[in-house]
Amino acid sequence: MKIKFILTGFYILLSNYIGAQEKPNIILIVADDLGWGDVGFNGQTKINTPNIDQLAKEGIVFNNFYAGSTVCGPSRASLLTGKHTGHSSVRANPRWTASGTPVDINKEDVTIAEELKKVNYTCGVIGKWGLAENLTQGKPNKQGFDYFYGFNKHKPAHHYYPDSIYENDKKILLKGNNWRQKKGSYVQDLFTEKAKNFIHKNKESPFFLYLAYTTPHYELTVPENSKEQYIDKNWPLRKMKSGHYLHDTNGHVTYAAMVSRLDKQIGELMEQLKVLGIEENTLVLFTSDNGHEYDDVKNEFFNSNGPYKGRKRDLYEGGVKMPFVAKWPNHIKAGTTSNHISAFWDILPTFCEIATTNVTANTDGISFVSALQGASIHQKKHNYLYWEFNEKKGPVQAIRKGKWKAVKRYKKDIELYDLLVDEGEKNNCALGNPNTIKELKELLTIARTEHPEFPLMKLTRKKK
Repeated sequence: MKIKFILTGFYILLSNYIGAQEKPNIILIVADDLGWGDVGFNGQTKINTPNIDQLAKEGIVFNNFYAGSTVCGPSRASLLTGKHTGHSSVRANPRWTASGTPVDINKEDVTIAEELKKVNYTCGVIGKWGLAENLTQGKPNKQGFDYFYGFNKHKPAHHYYPDSIYENDKKILLKGNNWRQKKGSYVQDLFTEKAKNFIHKNKESPFFLYLAYTTPHYELTVPENSKEQYIDKNWPLRKMKSGHYLHDTNGHVTYAAMVSRLDKQIGELMEQLKVLGIEENTLVLFTSDNGHEYDDVKNEFFNSNGPYKGRKRDLYEGGVKMPFVAKWPNHIKAGTTSNHISAFWDILPTFCEIATTNVTANTDGISFVSALQGASIHQKKHNYLYWEFNEKKGPVQAIRKGKWKAVKRYKKDIELYDLLVDEGEKNNCALGNPNTIKELKELLTIARTEHPEFPLMKLTRKKK
């Protein structure tokens, strides 16, 4: 009897171990303010992104993937908690609240990490968190993450040579760094090294790594060796002026070099997966948190928003439509594309399905695993996608339902675009489609719940 009991226990442990190894690792890489058109697989010709483009060749590109918002705070909250900005705890960046007090995600929010930890994933976040302005319950280690290295708040993430950074719950000084003089270790390099360490340390069991680079968010600065491939291009000089952001002078060269340095670091991570022998059991996703800020939409140089209208802080396509690629050997067919309409709030249920765990979060999301694997016939679809945004031009609401996109700006008539024939949102067809306008107006009303800090009324940015 005793031998039987020991053997039974052994088999239970063995089956749990095997099950754990069968669960894929998940790496989610999110750039910051990278436009849809800033990558080669979406048509970029001036900026070199060979490693990101290789991901696209080896995986699937989503043509209709949207951010959670058009600025980073609410977009990241949407990603992590699976809720759009009509329901999320965080619907704006820190100082755009009714009271002027920053709002963070809270203990009631269920994050991706909390979902995956139920099935024994080790969860790490490296880079820009930006959802713990108050340094309380919004901190990553209180939101299910086992390891954190990066920025809790927004403002420190604006500089690439920070004096200090957080590792888990401890603020540590970065010896030799001076953000004012832009000296020391470039923070993107630190993020990459910490990511490599996390992957190596957890290679024997399933892990989830949320790698939130700050590139190419302002400030525009990068080590000189990354500029070498662009310095002799004879591009026109876009002279950048320093203020809060301590920009390098040559904007075009610096911006391109920042994106290419990010691309190089992603290549290093992909090579590490191969060397460790875990490439085939690792799902890698790459996207951006919102539209670009750098490129001048009135005098485009990089064409960062591709064919789309708008940029960061707009709810037109250029502000919320994102580059998206996913690679998962033997599960995702190489060199494929999908037109499935999805968004940041779908990532949580998608990761839960991949990790074979039930969703406990109250989510607006729908898993897109079927679309990833090319089974579009089985892919459940959204009735609509919803966004709201309230800064200087706000409040603004937007909704996409099938081919239709409606944008409602403060005290202005609703705009309607048929994205099937007008992806650039150039022709407002509201007058000719009264029934569609009526339906979408009703959805704009019911798509959101009230939040005292995020009313649909004109707000003024509060000073510190």
